[in-house]
Amino acid sequence: MSDIKTHYRNCNICEAMCGLEISYQDKQILSIKGDQLDPFSQGYNCPKALALEDFYTDKDRLKTPIKRTGSGWKAISWDDAFSEITDKFKSIQQQHGKNALAVYLGNPNAHSLGNALVLKPFMKSLGTVNRFSSASADQLPHHVASNFMFGAGMLIPVPDIDRTDFMLIIGANPVVSNGSMMTAPNVIGRMKAIQKRGGKIVVVDPRKTRTAKIADQHLFIRPEKDALLLLALIHCVFANDKVNLRHLDNMVEGFDEVANLAKAYSPEAIAEFVGIDAVSIRMLADDMAAADSAVCYSRMGASTQTFGGLCLWLTNVLNIITGNFDRAGGAMFPQPAFDLLRNHKRGHKSSFGQHQTRVRQLPFFNGEFPVATLAEEIQTEGEGQIKSLITVAGNPVLSAPSGHKLAQAFAGLEYMVSVDIYLNETTKYADIILPGTTGVENSHFDIFFNSFSVRNTVKYSAPLFEKEPDQRSDWQILKEISARMLNLPADDPMQNVTPEMILDMELKKGPYGDQGISLQALIDNPHGIDLGPLMPCIEQRIKTENGKVNLFPQVYVDDLPRLNAVMTQAARDNRYPFDLIGRRLVKSHNTWTQNSERLTKGKNPCTLEVHSEDAKQLGITQGQIVSVSSAVGQIKIEVTITDDIQQGVVSMPQGWGHNQQGTNMSVASAQPGVSINDLTDAARVDMLTGNAAFNGTPVAIHVA
Repeated sequence: MSDIKTHYRNCNICEAMCGLEISYQDKQILSIKGDQLDPFSQGYNCPKALALEDFYTDKDRLKTPIKRTGSGWKAISWDDAFSEITDKFKSIQQQHGKNALAVYLGNPNAHSLGNALVLKPFMKSLGTVNRFSSASADQLPHHVASNFMFGAGMLIPVPDIDRTDFMLIIGANPVVSNGSMMTAPNVIGRMKAIQKRGGKIVVVDPRKTRTAKIADQHLFIRPEKDALLLLALIHCVFANDKVNLRHLDNMVEGFDEVANLAKAYSPEAIAEFVGIDAVSIRMLADDMAAADSAVCYSRMGASTQTFGGLCLWLTNVLNIITGNFDRAGGAMFPQPAFDLLRNHKRGHKSSFGQHQTRVRQLPFFNGEFPVATLAEEIQTEGEGQIKSLITVAGNPVLSAPSGHKLAQAFAGLEYMVSVDIYLNETTKYADIILPGTTGVENSHFDIFFNSFSVRNTVKYSAPLFEKEPDQRSDWQILKEISARMLNLPADDPMQNVTPEMILDMELKKGPYGDQGISLQALIDNPHGIDLGPLMPCIEQRIKTENGKVNLFPQVYVDDLPRLNAVMTQAARDNRYPFDLIGRRLVKSHNTWTQNSERLTKGKNPCTLEVHSEDAKQLGITQGQIVSVSSAVGQIKIEVTITDDIQQGVVSMPQGWGHNQQGTNMSVASAQPGVSINDLTDAARVDMLTGNAAFNGTPVAIHVA
């Protein structure tokens, strides 16, 4: 055997970009631990990093293409697979039109250097407008707010958590998620540092999360009422004459309109609906305004609801009017070494609403349609109907709303292809599955999450293990399909372009290129390079045509009547008296960590949290199996009784429901759980952005 060696890389499972030190011998991983010399994570890593070894060695993992036949799945060659796929795609598009083919992109694409760089030309080669992704089941309201306020959907402000004195967290659990649209390894350490320097943390959430338990204050709020709370806080800032735009004084338009709008949303006017008393709301506004630096951070609970668009707009407004935008300790723009906005010109026309979905007329944005519409776009007959689909590293049957309806839709497709390493609840409907390589077999660079990072750093990792001769990376699979769809000859120059070539070019042309940042510089610094704290940069980064922040975009004003109706509507449908919300788990990330034995072993975490008073009234005991129903589905699930959940609200994890018939996920079979998305309704979306509304699903509970 060879000597024991050490490899350094970033974990690519979640957004935190934790640096890892991997000890290995030959092709066997001996240990995975935090890299003490990583300038960003400084030795921190969560349990999910261990799954990198599990994915690599998983006996359920596919390594060669397989084809579904009448007698079961059969292995086929890469060449035969590519030939059949492109023949079928071309035939279907010739018969039904280019848009008869659709693409679904799962969350792992955002963590893949190769995929991030080839997906745009891949989509162009297919010629279809029908792209869907996990983004519209997650963060779409963030991007839409940045598009209309700052001129670019990827210009996302993040909390300068390392220097803030007051942090208001709405609908987020960053201690468990390690950030999310706020790339920040060791959030718990960063939050405790706020408190150690005399700062304060307040969490607003229908559930007392792990984050809320270490915060200085937790306020329960009714699900989907966050926008009303934000409007009341903005009201208080104006009413108490606490507005301070600082250096943005001449860069903001729509200020007077926001001030006038906020007058109608006093704490007294909205307290009844949000479930927080007016005195507490006023104190919260005062605390934020009085802090030397402060930031409001709104995430999944605010984003994945029917008013997600309004929530993220108002979050930005609150940070701006309190003088906590583009300023140390407030909400700031990262300046990544690979700048996705390098070629984005000021005043560039937005794609928002350029197209609409056929059935519900929901908006197209950032090159895609909302995933909540995918099933109906497949099943609704007529011109433009989706007849064929390719999924790439995604399991929407479990991760998208009304997952069981998506399964029915996939079963009715004329032809389906999946690029995935597993036969799972989605890929089992494919005609051909093309498996790529896993994390440790791929090179790694975080293109997207450096753009959301709370500190400017940069790091590249070569593959730990070379892939086997008959294996291909996802990007190579997509590139081959593209070449065959375009009938490119093998000697076409574009066939030789690699992700590393593009990465090196972008680094050299990026904001640190003149400081020597290049691919070779990163190879020479395997722990990564610290580029410094976030700095004020709005004048250079903003992409609106006039260089000003639009505080009052008309699309949000037009959406306000829908929010106002919440305060005038009659009592809710008493058939579904509870509001269902999701929850994050430390050892789980969406649907793609359930094949790791060490992350799924132990006590079943997929339970329904119910408040003790609600359980008492229903006659439910700890550990009992109950039936939970919504307007679209029904499941059976074990109960956990706790006072950490608000009365009238119940919670279960997102990302479970594995080991359905026709899959081969043997590890997950011990803890298959049930899917929350058999209850969530694809008809419930944020009508402004089209983002799926997972939180606030009306449900009923019955003794099973």
